[in-house]
Amino acid sequence: MKSAILKRSIFLDGHKTSVSLEDAFWSELKEIAHLQRVTLSKLVAGIEGTHKQRNLSSAIRVFVLEHVQKQSSSADDCTKSRTYSQTPPLNSHQQSTSE
Repeated sequence: MKSAILKRSIFLDGHKTSVSLEDAFWSELKEIAHLQRVTLSKLVAGIEGTHKQRNLSSAIRVFVLEHVQKQSSSADDCTKSRTYSQTPPLNSHQQSTSE
């Protein structure tokens, strides 16, 4: 199923600009701004100041993708860490119940 690309207006440095983003990217961008406790405009201004893409919409997509990848990687690391730390090592005195 295709996600509609919608033009959305945002104020940057006192002027109105528009970006074309799919709903999923727009929703995630708003969530990132909320988590970072900044306005959407401030977050996008930061992206605009550091992006390598010529197109702001593309820069936002890359930013959101990188953010999600970092979160996923951190979650995987935490899960692995918890799994290993919660599993006590077997010693020679412990026996399996199936034996």
